[in-house]
Amino acid sequence: MKFGKEFASQMVPEWEVAYMDYNYLKKLLKEVEGFKQINKPPAAHARLKRMQTLCRAFSGLTHFARHDHPVTSSESAMESQPILVNSVEENGHAGYETMFLMLGEQGAEYELVYFRRLDDEFNKVNQFYRSKVEEVMTEAASLNKQMDALIAFRVKVEHPQCLFGSPAEMTSISADHATSSLATTPSSSRASRRVYLDPIDQEGESISSRGESAESSKGGQVKEIQITSHSIREERLNSIKGTRPPPLQILDQVKMNNTVGTPRSTIKGFLNPQSTELNFTRENLKRAEQKLKQAFVEFYHKLHLLKSYSFLNILAFSKIMKKYDKIASRNASKSYLKMVDESYLGSSNKVNRLVERVEAAFIKHFSNSNRSKGMNMLRPKAKKERHRVTFSIGIFAGCSAALIVSLILIIRTRHLLDLKKEGAQYMENMFPLYSFFGFIVLHMLMYAGNIYLWRRYRVNYSFIFGLKPGTELGYREVLFLGFGVAVLALASVLANLDLQMDPKTQDYKAITELLPLGLLVLLIVILICPLNILYRSSRFFFLTCLFHCLCAPLYKVTLPDFLLADQLTSQVQALRSLEFYICYYGWGDYKHRQNTCNKNAIYNTFYFIVAVVPYWSRLLQCLRRLFEEQDMIQGYNGLKYFSTIVAVSVRTAYSLDKGMSWRIVAWVSSAIAAITSTYWDLVIDWGLLQKHAKNRWLRDKLLLPHKSVYFGAMVLNVLLRFAWMQTVLDFQYSIIHKEALTSIVACLEIIRRGIWNFFRLENEHLNNVGKYRAFKSVPLPFNYDEDDGEKEE
Repeated sequence: MKFGKEFASQMVPEWEVAYMDYNYLKKLLKEVEGFKQINKPPAAHARLKRMQTLCRAFSGLTHFARHDHPVTSSESAMESQPILVNSVEENGHAGYETMFLMLGEQGAEYELVYFRRLDDEFNKVNQFYRSKVEEVMTEAASLNKQMDALIAFRVKVEHPQCLFGSPAEMTSISADHATSSLATTPSSSRASRRVYLDPIDQEGESISSRGESAESSKGGQVKEIQITSHSIREERLNSIKGTRPPPLQILDQVKMNNTVGTPRSTIKGFLNPQSTELNFTRENLKRAEQKLKQAFVEFYHKLHLLKSYSFLNILAFSKIMKKYDKIASRNASKSYLKMVDESYLGSSNKVNRLVERVEAAFIKHFSNSNRSKGMNMLRPKAKKERHRVTFSIGIFAGCSAALIVSLILIIRTRHLLDLKKEGAQYMENMFPLYSFFGFIVLHMLMYAGNIYLWRRYRVNYSFIFGLKPGTELGYREVLFLGFGVAVLALASVLANLDLQMDPKTQDYKAITELLPLGLLVLLIVILICPLNILYRSSRFFFLTCLFHCLCAPLYKVTLPDFLLADQLTSQVQALRSLEFYICYYGWGDYKHRQNTCNKNAIYNTFYFIVAVVPYWSRLLQCLRRLFEEQDMIQGYNGLKYFSTIVAVSVRTAYSLDKGMSWRIVAWVSSAIAAITSTYWDLVIDWGLLQKHAKNRWLRDKLLLPHKSVYFGAMVLNVLLRFAWMQTVLDFQYSIIHKEALTSIVACLEIIRRGIWNFFRLENEHLNNVGKYRAFKSVPLPFNYDEDDGEKEE
């Protein structure tokens, strides 16, 4: 693989703009190379020049020149250098500027353009890296304060007797918790380092690093530097001890963060929002430790991405400068790369030291000094692609294709889609049962296609969904599950069609009629199975999000929650199929394939409720976000879902009671809901239709290379949005059953949702890129009084 492709594949997707533009610099070098080739002197002239040089050397002219004008090695090196790199300051930021010294040569303007762009790229990278390091240093100080509070809190919980002891005893116990097991701390700084995050001075160097710098010094000033370093260290430690209160006294300045993430905490926070007092219970201790553990893991991940960012960019500058030397036949890389090494990007060691200290703190306090266990939690293993999954996909896909062909032949032979007695009986009783699996499989196939496109165009979907690294499903795994369900459903359909009813009793065999129910129960059992099989973490993540949707607005709304609720709005017909399962097998005569569900008042009532539940969940989620974020856009989004609830209810009423008044109201409400939803899809969710964008009527940044795809997606979204209007228009086709027509419209809605998913996450990803948001914010367990004061100011 060429370095350019490898460089792009290793980038942090949200920081892609902040990396060196390697491809553009390579393009400038191609222009330099093209000019060199066009103006390359003929081979004969080059040979003549070489002969003249040899003649001068043998005649002694070269020797006498050296004798008369002695030139030192440093002066000759300076004369041979084509560039000179200087440090400059622009807009309050330190930067670097390269002076090209070969302007008198032909074609120098091409190289001058290259070095100007090279300086711009390096200054961009250097400033971005500096800003990110400053952010992590600030976050390290915050985590340091959190560790102070956690250690004091742990002492209060595990040693309640110290509440009545002397202050000296309390300080001794807290010191044991804070500074024991020094063996886990790096040996270079054991003498001066606490086990959790070190105090950091203004330059970002820990106290112990001063001692390290003294040991590494050479010459006659070693003793003087050591004495100075020792005095500074003692002064720093004394100042820390004088200004930092003992660990247990910190709790007087600390409150518990009231993170309303559960129904209980939501209700409690709504009734008494100021209730943040410290309760010294093991439950609160466990909750605080869990939150701080997540914060450390995320912080460690951020540090490693920063290390990768620095390494990749330094390597890219090295590669591009060596390429320049090769093309221009110069020796400019040495001086330029020396500047890169001496810059903040190449010389700052703050991130490496923070990595060591985070590892030491995490191993000490969150893995009981077990290094292997702690490092496994900090560095989750990368997910391995398994060939057996790909092989299984091929098997299941082939079986599905063969079963579909067999099913089509049987349907054509028995005329099941006709409106005759046998066909109508099957379509009204068995088809709704099996159509449920069709909706699920189609949605899974669309999701697999989404994942494939997200990965191809580097949309960080696992970060957007908040998935743990290494647990996210790839498109192969989703295809494996989708085709597996398809094979089971199609085999069940064929088994059901193949067995005839008893001619004497006119009964169908119970075992064949129970096949759809058995398959449904099997899928539910697999979904809730606690065993670590068939992607347990993904199944539990789905169930958690589903539970949050059903319990809205009692849970804090996250992006996976409302995205899942949006998916459910496109699966209304599948939810109605689940309702039909209960009615058919509970109150219907499944042995004779007969049911009276449509005449049952309770069934018709729930027919309304089931269709409204997904939209109602989204409405409550919007209201929760409006209350928390005070963002009116969520209020407008809630109004959109309310209009959809009205349209769905009226349309359902019209389907049950065919009347002209219901039809008019259904027409009006459905048109309003369709127009508002379409506008919201294109403008808000996709971020398109921007008149003054760089890409007219689209947006400034696009991931797909062809603009026509976006315009085609917009047109298709509008058409599919209005496809379900046929339920109001009441189109009748003699060649197709009403149930089949309803299922076709439901499938079109699922396809529309699949298209919507890609562009929705693309827009979310581009928003993250614009804000360089590559990490999720983890709520911290404690809040200091001084932080509240800063927020009020």
